[in-house]
Amino acid sequence: MIKHIIYISIILITTTFCSSPDKRTANGADTLDFNEPVFEKVSQKPNTTNNQGLPQEGVASYYANRLHGRPTASGEPYDTAKFTAAHMTLPLGTKVRVTNLRNLKSVEVTVNDRGPHHKNRIIDLSRAAARKIGFLNRGTVRVRIEEAE
Repeated sequence: MIKHIIYISIILITTTFCSSPDKRTANGADTLDFNEPVFEKVSQKPNTTNNQGLPQEGVASYYANRLHGRPTASGEPYDTAKFTAAHMTLPLGTKVRVTNLRNLKSVEVTVNDRGPHHKNRIIDLSRAAARKIGFLNRGTVRVRIEEAE
């Protein structure tokens, strides 16, 4: 019985992955378009013309120490001593100014990761950035995010 299930599973997987929709012309003949790109190159350079809804205000948090050295969405390892941030929509590599609305201290950070993964927060800062704007002991704080000059 198990052999039959494995055999049927292999057949289903093989037929699913080996078949693909055919490109056909109006008369039903197969066509190949060699001008179509096989894959698209994705740029990680910041979009300098429109930084998607900046300025923004909301709650910021900071990365836990245990994440130090782990890879970010940009591929570089998270470093607690660098001025970096995670944002859900800003292009990777974008530089933004984050201002603590309680004390008006600000820091310039580079977006190198995606997050925060908490529904009421708009940005995650590195530990160094959180220290510089004075909310390391609070955990979270209301901030304003603007395009860096």
